[in-house]
Amino acid sequence: MDVSLRPVHDSDLPVFFRQSNDPEALHRAAFTPENPADRDAFEAHWARIRASEQVVVRTVLGDGDVLGSAAVYGEPGEREVTYWIDRAYWGKGIATAALRALLAEVDERPLFARVAADNAASLRVLEKCGFEVSARATGYAPARGAEIGELVLTLGP
Repeated sequence: MDVSLRPVHDSDLPVFFRQSNDPEALHRAAFTPENPADRDAFEAHWARIRASEQVVVRTVLGDGDVLGSAAVYGEPGEREVTYWIDRAYWGKGIATAALRALLAEVDERPLFARVAADNAASLRVLEKCGFEVSARATGYAPARGAEIGELVLTLGP
């Protein structure tokens, strides 16, 4: 499958909303909005992201279809990557290809990532892209309604 990135279009948002309400994906991601089904909050969040000059956000395409999103956000020196891929495409190398493409576009380092400690698939994606575990933490995971382990990963100096 040909994986590519492009700027987010208005027509992507309904797809992102559907993807971000998948119960299994929410559980795996763990650190999600308190109420992912709140469409107004979702729209406001995406409006802020798209308006910010400090955020690089892209739609992930696979053979032209919208498969998810990938972004870099945060203050210089503390910037983080994030990505979300439709569950139907998990395990096919899409997240790894998308993150590699994003990292080629955003050359600043260091970059950070956070992942639920039990999310082995996302941890593998990050490690394949050169991230290394640099810290362990505990945080409240809204999707699970509990404190869980979290890994912080770093790419670059």
